[in-house]
Amino acid sequence: MPESASQEGVASLHDLSAVDLMAGFRAAQFSPSEVLEDVLAHIALWEPHIKALYAFDPEGARATAKVSTERWQKGEPTGLLDGVPVTIKENIATKGVPVPLGAATTKLVPAIADAPPAARLREAGAVIFSKTTMPDYGMLSSGLSSFHPLTRNPWDLSKNPGGSSAGAGAAGAAGYGPLHLGTDIGGSVRLPACWCGLVALKPSLGRVPIDPPYVGRVAGPMTRTVDDAALMMSVLSRPDRRDGMSLPPDNINWKALDKPLRKLRIGLMLDLGVGQPLQQEVRNVAANAAQAFEAAGAIVTEVPGVLTREMLDGLDAFWRARSWDDLSKLTPAERAKALPYIYKWAEAGAKLSGVDVIRGFNATMAIRAAAAKLFAAIDYVISPVSPVVNFAAELAAPLNDPEKPFEHICYTVPWNMSENPAVSINGGFSASGFPIGMQIIGRRFDDLGVLGMAKAFEAMRGAQRPWPTPPAK
Repeated sequence: MPESASQEGVASLHDLSAVDLMAGFRAAQFSPSEVLEDVLAHIALWEPHIKALYAFDPEGARATAKVSTERWQKGEPTGLLDGVPVTIKENIATKGVPVPLGAATTKLVPAIADAPPAARLREAGAVIFSKTTMPDYGMLSSGLSSFHPLTRNPWDLSKNPGGSSAGAGAAGAAGYGPLHLGTDIGGSVRLPACWCGLVALKPSLGRVPIDPPYVGRVAGPMTRTVDDAALMMSVLSRPDRRDGMSLPPDNINWKALDKPLRKLRIGLMLDLGVGQPLQQEVRNVAANAAQAFEAAGAIVTEVPGVLTREMLDGLDAFWRARSWDDLSKLTPAERAKALPYIYKWAEAGAKLSGVDVIRGFNATMAIRAAAAKLFAAIDYVISPVSPVVNFAAELAAPLNDPEKPFEHICYTVPWNMSENPAVSINGGFSASGFPIGMQIIGRRFDDLGVLGMAKAFEAMRGAQRPWPTPPAK
């Protein structure tokens, strides 16, 4: 490691932000190859404990970093992320790598092409060194999978990193480089960010082209800083015609994060009336964040949640039927390989009528209408991300009950269905030192404003605890 990166008080290369890495490359303080080697050495210390990676390819990454180093030496970088180490969630296709979807039931067939988000990162010069783990079909907020080893939380190895972007969350907290790409259909970048102390943006639907597209499904950045999330969005949001649900290209200046707070109307959403009870330490973090914005000149009022019991049960019914459709196409022997929790949950979908399923799908439109009504009167919402501080690593969900699978996503899933942008950012810590995220939600298409709010909060929240370090051997 060069002296500039190893002096006392200076962050190790694996802990530097992408913004700082790019500045260091420009100043010739270190090279992409040196950064990658430091990241790989750090991974060797952590990975036996947290199991965050899938299709780890250090040699391929070394070759990519070497070419990037040569470009920088010539003063000819190829893109906004040239030489920056990146991981990609395993359900986002990368050419030549099978996409198991976290499930032992999936046939392993190499992907024929990069999916849009992976293609944009590669075009920008990122060094993609690994995919990251996820639970079966992405239908759990957990590091538990029938295909991957159990993924654990670096802050406390006995705790869950969340999901479904489980490996991405664990990798970000452990310092596997600065940039990690996840997906979110009900909270799957925000929940692991909440429990791993990260920043994660669930963009407006269509802001980041994705393939295959689906209702509420987005790809989004998972980083340690807001600036890195914005840098990643400047690459990910570029157009791709494969996504028929993508938004028209928009010339957003992702660096313009300064956000005047005076007289902004902010709704504080605490008690939903549905889902798991809100734990006091989580409540305090969200309420303290709202107070910080109020002190900065914003107008804060408490607002009710937009989700009802009927809506949540409708989403559950629709997703059970959708998942059973996937499982029903397999042989009994293949289905038996699925995670028992997932199998039991999805199996109930076989008993639903067509009317039940349509009624469930229609909950998405009811949620959308409720969100639009709420945002007619306010600019942003502040809320918890999860109602609970943490849960055990071995569990499929906080309640671990397939009959009550979504009680913990009531703060996150509405914004997928309504298509609003929402960001999770660390808001504080529990008495035991575990990170607790808070969420900022904006109007549809106001992705930049949501990141600006997060940037303002990042400055207000004060000093953070040090990132976790690898366990002693």
